[in-house]
Amino acid sequence: MILYQLLMVLALPVLLAHQAAFGAKGAVAERLGYGIAPRTGPGGRLWLHAASVGEVTSARWVIAALMAARPGLQVLVTTNTATGRDRVRGWQMAGVVAALAPFDGAGAAGRVMDRWRPQALVIVENELWPARLCAADNRGVPVLVIGARMSARSARRWGWLSGLIRPMLARIDWLSAQDSDSLARLLNLGLRAEAAGPVMALKSVGEVAEAPALPFAPPAARTATLLAASTHEGEEALVLDAFQAQSQFQHLILAPRHPRRGDEVAALLVKRGLRHARRSKAENPATETQVYLADTLGEMDLWYAMAGVAVIGGSFADKGGHTPWEPARAGCAIVHGPSLHNFAAPFAALDRAGGAIAVTEAADLARALQGLDAGQQSELSRIAAEVLMPQSDGAEVIDGILRALKV
Repeated sequence: MILYQLLMVLALPVLLAHQAAFGAKGAVAERLGYGIAPRTGPGGRLWLHAASVGEVTSARWVIAALMAARPGLQVLVTTNTATGRDRVRGWQMAGVVAALAPFDGAGAAGRVMDRWRPQALVIVENELWPARLCAADNRGVPVLVIGARMSARSARRWGWLSGLIRPMLARIDWLSAQDSDSLARLLNLGLRAEAAGPVMALKSVGEVAEAPALPFAPPAARTATLLAASTHEGEEALVLDAFQAQSQFQHLILAPRHPRRGDEVAALLVKRGLRHARRSKAENPATETQVYLADTLGEMDLWYAMAGVAVIGGSFADKGGHTPWEPARAGCAIVHGPSLHNFAAPFAALDRAGGAIAVTEAADLARALQGLDAGQQSELSRIAAEVLMPQSDGAEVIDGILRALKV
């Protein structure tokens, strides 16, 4: 922990300079823990932290349920990105405020704790930061984790830092893991047995939302539109190879996991001579547009609504794949590659039931896409919706958090 603190001290000037130069409005103050203060009055306070748009969106139902159960509750939601912060602000939920997460050093987390005096700190997935947990521990604030996941690969890496990881996990008061394998690995890494809560995937809970208002008229029918969702380096070329080798789909929406790679992906499209438009440039696709580069954050629900088939990014790049629940709820047929360790259980269930197309070799992707006509898309999406139907309403998770809120 001492070495970690020293590293954070050395990194702080660089982090501050970056936030001052490139950060969103209010970034420096929020990163140092001087952000929004709670309002005065009765009611409890909760601090919930999530990484970015996807994670905070998966926890929205948790926030809503807690506020319904505890009228007057104030919730501070922090995220690592301005896009995540803006997503929460866009909800306009009474009693919920959003800010950028404090640095894990310079006493920033402690300042947030002292300003807000939360009854609990709720952490979404794997956003475990040593100084933040230490600040909570020093003030007697219980630390709760929801949707925690730990792949075998990540567990091996965390094991190399056991001197830092074990004390951090020991500070967790209650943890709900995404799956039983994740829970077992976290226990082995140092989570206390008495802290183990119910197993439940946050992203599995949620209702089928109304179709979002589309920002432009789709250039092709949904059944003729393919989405490559949250792609990583190397996957764009693979998907483009398959797209250009098949005739089932007229239009491709290419949504990189990291929008900062937009220029790189756009250059690839130019090199291939593909007619394209870019979301980050406010360009709308025309009928003749072959590829729409969706290089923004927080708009994946739009692309799911336009596409009949979603190729799951990260599953062809050895990144462990991304969520199957969101495309399934949107009615997309799912195609995935072999790298699935982030969501091994739901993808295995989909494959067993015939609710997804598994492509083990990149060269076979074009062949898999060629056979996905409207009827097969409908059948795949129907099976996926049934397989991934929530097995729980999340009441156990809500009850676990409520027990920590002594109001």
